[in-house]
Amino acid sequence: PSWFLLGRPPAVGERARESHRAVAGTREPYEMVKLICTLADHNDDVNYCAFSSSFLATCSLDKTIRLYFLSNFEELPYSPLKGHTYAVHCCCFSPSGHILASCSTDGNTILWNTQNGLKLAVLEHPSRNPVRICRFSPDSLYLVSGAADGSVILWNVQSLKVHRSGGVKDGSLVACAFAPDGSFFVTGSSCGDLTVWDDKMRCLYNEKAHDLGVTCCDFSSQLVSGNKQEFQMASSGQDNVIKIWIVSSADPIGMDLRCKHTLSGHTAPVLACAFSSDGQTVISGSVDKTVIIFETNTGNILHTLTQHTRYVTTCAFAPDIPLFATGSMDKCVNIWQFEPKQLFTETTLKGSPNTSIENWSEEDVSVWLCKHGLKALVEIFQKNNIDGKELLNLTKESLVDELKIESLGLRSKLLRNIEELKMEKKSACEAVPDEFLCPITKELMKEPVIAADGYSYEKEAMENWIINKRRSSPMTNLPLQRLVLTPNRTLKMAINRWLETQSTHNQSPLS
Repeated sequence: PSWFLLGRPPAVGERARESHRAVAGTREPYEMVKLICTLADHNDDVNYCAFSSSFLATCSLDKTIRLYFLSNFEELPYSPLKGHTYAVHCCCFSPSGHILASCSTDGNTILWNTQNGLKLAVLEHPSRNPVRICRFSPDSLYLVSGAADGSVILWNVQSLKVHRSGGVKDGSLVACAFAPDGSFFVTGSSCGDLTVWDDKMRCLYNEKAHDLGVTCCDFSSQLVSGNKQEFQMASSGQDNVIKIWIVSSADPIGMDLRCKHTLSGHTAPVLACAFSSDGQTVISGSVDKTVIIFETNTGNILHTLTQHTRYVTTCAFAPDIPLFATGSMDKCVNIWQFEPKQLFTETTLKGSPNTSIENWSEEDVSVWLCKHGLKALVEIFQKNNIDGKELLNLTKESLVDELKIESLGLRSKLLRNIEELKMEKKSACEAVPDEFLCPITKELMKEPVIAADGYSYEKEAMENWIINKRRSSPMTNLPLQRLVLTPNRTLKMAINRWLETQSTHNQSPLS
């Protein structure tokens, strides 16, 4: 495949590590961003990337959408998705991750089944103008699409009909974001306006935000100081800056936007911006070929990344884990990881999606030691080249005889933490893969069948669903075109193989 993984963090000074600017003057030894993966499958400019809890989607000027597993960034078997006749400008997942939407210069927005890559629907924009942006509402009921003529369409996802329509007077629509509670959404135009809409397509507020044009906008999923009526939003523009806004919805029929920060650092138009899941960080990509990571509350620059060789067109954070992606006109998507968990208070090092403990580098082990109050052992471990595999094999005897660790307290603390790592490893092995669970019962499938919607279900559960006169898909709520259920023998074999490996694993000690 045309992607590569960096097996260990580059040495200081290597380009993949990029520059780091400390916020408070002193720098922790392992605070950095590491390039872990580069995807180079597209044949033309990468226009957009988006994450779900399981997948990464990218789209391109080459008319395709590509899907990758978030666990290892291998491309899905049915990728790339082909259906558009011109460049694909944007793609986004429904909140459940079961549907992917893509929009294009061809004037269409296509809904895809993320389990099998099949088309669910083709939504033709009424004006037939190029569609630049699409976004699902948080409840999955609606999909917004915005076009080059300034028109905005609010689609009903279940009926696949136009629910409401509207538009801006000047410029193309190039940006869109829903408030976390779904009560309103914001669009950005090439003439520089941010416009707030409700679900009836009433214009609640309009703000001249960026003099030369808006390029992107994104909401933080976190409320402002717990206030249920205030949200934080970022916007980027052709004026080289990112702005952080406080969006207030105190008045049920009105809105208010006020600028909290203007983030500077880029030397050319900023084409993309995105919030981290905890709202503490904003990333941005620019025509100056750089990616900048800002601290939201202070506006300080945390990192500047210069890996891309052409304009950076898109950036996105993975949900709840310390990964983000950046895409560029250099045809590549770079996947970055924060090390250690400096910006994500809810995520641990073990949660890194594509670094199992056995594959930890020596520096990963050093980070882990510092995290658990064992910094005194870092030098000893580095001298003895202890990586993840060696770490799991350490014993009381090897700590004394080979590593010469004299302190009984340090040895005991280390062994306790290693045992916890082994338990975490065992739990990870025992977790049932999502694709083996029936979407109806949430249990491991014994007799998986494929329904007309392309999804797999436990046979008995789906038969009961149909018997109860439910003629819509349990996953998408769209009508089932036929009620025939086909045995999914491939999935059943995969489940049986997994069960066999679990049986073998549970009989063998990890140490």
